Amino acid sequence: MTDDVLAGVGPRLRALRRARAISLAALAAETGLTTSTLSRLETGKLRPTLEQLLPLARAHGVPLDDLVAAPPTGDPRIHLKPVRRSGLTVVPLTRRPGGVQAYKVIYPPAGRAYPAELRTHDGYEWFYVLNGRIRFVLGDHEYELGQGEAAEFDTRIPHWLGSAGTQPAELLTLFGPQGERAHLTPHPPEAS
Repeated sequence: MTDDVLAGVGPRLRALRRARAISLAALAAETGLTTSTLSRLETGKLRPTLEQLLPLARAHGVPLDDLVAAPPTGDPRIHLKPVRRSGLTVVPLTRRPGGVQAYKVIYPPAGRAYPAELRTHDGYEWFYVLNGRIRFVLGDHEYELGQGEAAEFDTRIPHWLGSAGTQPAELLTLFGPQGERAHLTPHPPEAS
């Protein structure tokens, strides 16, 4: 730890102890440190060690980072940019080009009695219904899938997907443009 970071530890320790309205003696009993050591830490006359800071952080109920005023870490969230296309909201979940791509797709509430046009293209698709109901037309067959249901199909077969209800429908979709399939590996049977 650098000296400028450590210089601020004493005032933070004193403020935490005073906020809890406890004496140096009570804190010493809680941490196993002497009152003299605690006093010197709070006044900055003693440079704190990790062995001293850990019980103090525990006693005050704060992360160690708060005692030393560690700089904040970067935001770990991935900020996904939704794309609106043909009434759908598509959120790409993969960032690498090629191979199987993952998307979250939100279909608006149903508004048409039948799909305007069945489409075909190279590839293979797997989808899982997160929320709502999906109307899925595949060739001459029509299906309605609800939350927790999934389907997998060759996209060269004429197909169409849309919401089947008055609420939007959300899907998690895996798409392989060259016909890659989602391979599910079953667990081996348990030995008897």
